[in-house]
Amino acid sequence: MMEMLGAVSVWIMPLLILVIPVIGFIRRVKVYEAFVEGASEGFHTAVRIMPFLVAMMVAVNVFRISGAMDLFVDSLAPLLSYIGVPPELVPLAIMRPLSGTGALGLTTELLHTYGPDSMTGKIASTVLGSTDTTFYILTVYFGAVGIRNPRYSAAVGLLGDLAGFLLSVSICYYVFHG
Repeated sequence: MMEMLGAVSVWIMPLLILVIPVIGFIRRVKVYEAFVEGASEGFHTAVRIMPFLVAMMVAVNVFRISGAMDLFVDSLAPLLSYIGVPPELVPLAIMRPLSGTGALGLTTELLHTYGPDSMTGKIASTVLGSTDTTFYILTVYFGAVGIRNPRYSAAVGLLGDLAGFLLSVSICYYVFHG
């Protein structure tokens, strides 16, 4: 079974790269022209959303560099320790909805500091896979299609991130501590 999965994982991307143009050819789609048109639209979208991305990255860096994140983590540490959440994971929980790259950097730091086989490393890895970059999604995708009032999207996204974080902690303790 593992050998079959290994063979499939090696060939899946080349097969997709081959199958998509073949299907386009069968449907009489000018594949290259469609690709170039899509790339052009993607470039224009990237230029249009650039100010939103820059503003978000500046806000994230100011929050970290100013010490506000450390102050927030320190104030929550007693409560988190009581419910079993390692306090060193709070910056990851805060950063993940804001920036995927920032969250990946924090996870890398946690893995280097505590090790990938530590409970902190396991939870951090699970959190990274179980949550999403909510504000990035709102900024990029909603901005790309011109949605000005996302209404409850931010609240629902953050609630999903909180659920993903707390369930990651619970499931890791359940799976790895029995």
